[in-house]
Amino acid sequence: MKKNLISVLILALVLANLILTAILIFTIVPQSKKSNELINQVCNAIDLELSSGAGENASTVPVDDINVYNIADSFTVNLKEGADGKSHYVIFSVGLSINSKSEACSKYGKAGENLADKETIIKNDINTIVSNYTIDEFNNDQQTVKDAILADMQEMFGSDYIVGINFSSVTTQ
Repeated sequence: MKKNLISVLILALVLANLILTAILIFTIVPQSKKSNELINQVCNAIDLELSSGAGENASTVPVDDINVYNIADSFTVNLKEGADGKSHYVIFSVGLSINSKSEACSKYGKAGENLADKETIIKNDINTIVSNYTIDEFNNDQQTVKDAILADMQEMFGSDYIVGINFSSVTTQ
């Protein structure tokens, strides 16, 4: 008799669980779907807003459309004093990757032919940006330095004209 009573009690609890699960499915799940759709719409709106003001980078421009303007002189920049308390410097050459399909090409040239007049300003900005880094920061993460220079160049010349910064022959001391 006890086994039958326990079996009936378990059956009643299983049925109650089934009924409560059905209620959950028909009331909470549709609301969750609506909330999820709203969250997706907000995320899409934020993503559009964030990417609309960003400039292009070399990975989004086809290689055939990229020309390189090499700055003739190499840079010698004193770096910020690091943890060791010593003065350090870096010697490097810079090339600017230029989007030849940009609207700014009419002003500055497809291969940067007219950038020679602005080279002093470009050099000054690059010197200022690189001098804000220590030797460890520069050696460990050159991409961050390049990104900072690129952001400055895109602000100066337009977001789709200069799409990349290239370092060559980098020497740190």
